[in-house]
Amino acid sequence: MSATNLGATPTPSVDHLIQLITAGASDASSCTPELADGPWVADRVDGYGPGSSMGDVIPVGSPRQGSLPAEYRSASEDELDARIRAAKATLGERVVILGHFYQREEIVRHADYLGDSFQLARAATQHTNAEAIVFCGVHFMAETADMLSTPQQRVILPNLAAGCSMADMADIDSVTDCWNQLMERFGERSADGRASVVPVTYMNSSAALKAFCGSHGGIVCTSSNAATVLEWAFERGQRVLFFPDQHLGRNTAKAMGVPLEQMPMWNPRHPLGGNTAEVIDDSRVILWHGFCSVHRRFSVEQIERARAAEPRVQIIVHPECPMEVVDAADGAGSTDYIRKYVAAAEPGSVIGIGTEINMVQRLAAEHPEHTIFCLDPVVCPCSTMYRIHPGYLAWVLEELVAGRTVNQIQVPESVAEPARVALERMLEAVPQNSGATPGRG
Repeated sequence: MSATNLGATPTPSVDHLIQLITAGASDASSCTPELADGPWVADRVDGYGPGSSMGDVIPVGSPRQGSLPAEYRSASEDELDARIRAAKATLGERVVILGHFYQREEIVRHADYLGDSFQLARAATQHTNAEAIVFCGVHFMAETADMLSTPQQRVILPNLAAGCSMADMADIDSVTDCWNQLMERFGERSADGRASVVPVTYMNSSAALKAFCGSHGGIVCTSSNAATVLEWAFERGQRVLFFPDQHLGRNTAKAMGVPLEQMPMWNPRHPLGGNTAEVIDDSRVILWHGFCSVHRRFSVEQIERARAAEPRVQIIVHPECPMEVVDAADGAGSTDYIRKYVAAAEPGSVIGIGTEINMVQRLAAEHPEHTIFCLDPVVCPCSTMYRIHPGYLAWVLEELVAGRTVNQIQVPESVAEPARVALERMLEAVPQNSGATPGRG
């Protein structure tokens, strides 16, 4: 939905909308007609799949899902829905399903808990009685759940190809090389005895990078607690190395009063990240050259068009959006912040939202008292979140019923042990009013 058709009533299902667009039954547009295909079609080729990250370069050796049995590929939506419900009923408390806000409606309806990555990480620690945790999100989230759950629990990712292009923009070798250059420049300690650099990795990163932070006095953050984490880091160090998302780091630090000139970008392809020694010496936050392809789609021009179409519109965006977009908005915050903002708005509000389309469509359907629309008029979901299709969820659940575990995510203990240090620090950096909400499953 765009600001030019504010009166339209959205479907909560982005997949239904995409099918209508493909059939010519909707005047909306999508970023690619391939979105109408099942995600198993995308498994046949390299890449993240159709959607916001389809132009990003995927690393060699990224996980591939492999074939999904034909019975799940050919089943109707209603049949898959019934099979998922039946499997859940059979498994009972033996399984808990976690669903991210960006998941498609056909998945969210089965989630026992719905939340952002911070909330779901906490939820993963609170169900020690479940034999299996089915994580309907992306790979780094399932890795985190595996590291925080008990050794007896199995964490399952319904589609192994559900990765994250942002997470792939920072790898352990590149970050280690950056760190070595910084240590050569500054040493481990500054003149006041604090650390010269504190590494902070966004939750959207590999287990290896979380382990790096745990081993080097660092911490993990999410969009919910990024400011709390940066405060923690500044208490302990002179500067922060923030990866992989430059925009969350910049927007959070700027709101805390850090000048832009003290937030240089680190491009791992160049010595000192492409900066002069003087710039690095004066830095407070060193930002990695990474970004989210979903949130990079939002622009100041979209906000201006929304305000021209409806002067009373309220613009709310995610802090992974570029700084200019955050500055032009009325508010910025995590997915949970956006959800709470909508729930608290006065009836009759007009709200333009800059975040992933599945969440926006769901909020619009759940709050008919408001007019809610996505700032981006082109329907373009997160490529990798969209890989989690009901066919894959039905498959992994029915395999559990049959006594088989497929798609288990296991982080080696040599990585998990230091990563837990950084994750436990993250869990202690609790922002106000944080908690996963019960799902509709």
